[in-house]
Amino acid sequence: MELLAGAGRPGSRPEAPEDHHSVSTGGIGGVPRPGAGALRLVESRTCEPQTVDVSGYVCAVASHCPFLLPSVARRLTGWTVYEISESARPMEVEAEVFHAGVQAAEWIRPLTTQPHGTLVCENIVLLGGRAATPREVMAWPHWALKHLYGPVGLMFGKFWAGEEGTDRQGRRIPVPPFSFLTARCAIRSLDPRFLTDTPDLARSLSTAVDDGRTVFQGLPYEWKAVKKWASSLLSPHQPLPPPMRPAAHRSS
Repeated sequence: MELLAGAGRPGSRPEAPEDHHSVSTGGIGGVPRPGAGALRLVESRTCEPQTVDVSGYVCAVASHCPFLLPSVARRLTGWTVYEISESARPMEVEAEVFHAGVQAAEWIRPLTTQPHGTLVCENIVLLGGRAATPREVMAWPHWALKHLYGPVGLMFGKFWAGEEGTDRQGRRIPVPPFSFLTARCAIRSLDPRFLTDTPDLARSLSTAVDDGRTVFQGLPYEWKAVKKWASSLLSPHQPLPPPMRPAAHRSS
């Protein structure tokens, strides 16, 4: 399972979507974000959050993720906790989740070449959400982020509170007690197998090299435009066809 594989250094990383990242994000820092404020910072980045209980979940997940405990032992798994504003529209929340994901990714990129770089990971916890649930507002940002950053060797995952599932060996995966988006360094020899539904992305990830490029490459840093681009890819919400029903019998 590709959960939680480590995080950046504690301390200097900006903690709220309203803050501008201290590392280069391709000139995106000054772009206005109409949705700013849709996420409220609850707890700044920390390895030991107090507003959500991660310890039991981390212990339960460790048997599914061999990188997790080494990462935690080196204090490389970071958590930042946000609450979804009750007055925010879903599109605004999506925009801020995407922005938080970009900040996490750009923080991680230079750390992947450092010692223990394969353990680098950032986790963005989302609490609340009545008009816009965390599961709903993570879907498109996750889809866009993994396609933008896969080619430079980063993986994104999303987990929502109460999610049930099994791993590749058929073992039950511990149910997350909260919803979160995770970004981490990809393991090129292993992670493409998690991308069987997106073979082009799997191939790109398997040979990924971070050459410092701007991942947007002409795409405006504006969520409406990014979401439109992301929706041109295979949809993360492929609707199921309606069930086939037997033809009604005609009375003779």
